[in-house]
Amino acid sequence: MTLMQAFPTRTRGVPLPLNRPVNRPVYRPLREPLGARGGTAPRRRPVPCRPGGAALRYPGTGLAISAAPHRRRPVSVATTVGLAVLAGMITLWLGLMAHFGELVNSNSADSSAGVPDRLAVVRVAAGESLQDVAARVAPDTPVRQVVERIRELNDLDSSMPVAGQTLIAPIG
Repeated sequence: MTLMQAFPTRTRGVPLPLNRPVNRPVYRPLREPLGARGGTAPRRRPVPCRPGGAALRYPGTGLAISAAPHRRRPVSVATTVGLAVLAGMITLWLGLMAHFGELVNSNSADSSAGVPDRLAVVRVAAGESLQDVAARVAPDTPVRQVVERIRELNDLDSSMPVAGQTLIAPIG
């Protein structure tokens, strides 16, 4: 068994602070017996154990602190190099997965190459959505790509334009 914390032995005159609040003053008993100075006990105020301006003392914090000596083990060069190589391999793997995912989902920057380059001003008919407008102005191009291009050109947030609104759209 390892000794975690040792307290100094208490003297006879110091009262033990058990079962009481820590900041309440502890009164010392009178040292003189009755009648030592003429038959009556001296009248004086009880004195607290700590001075008035001193900080409160707490006998223990409740934390077990190891007293064993600890030395730092140096990290070897091989460990450092191994961790660096592992981090590089993880980074390379994540980059390849992101690139592969981009190719599979066809969200690359070249995907707008299928959208026609010629632009025209188009008027929206009553009850038409952006998908309807895109299918009407560029029937041979994927509708989703044309809608994205129309939103980008006109800075739109909604997919439902107002009837009679003019939009810049790719035609082809």
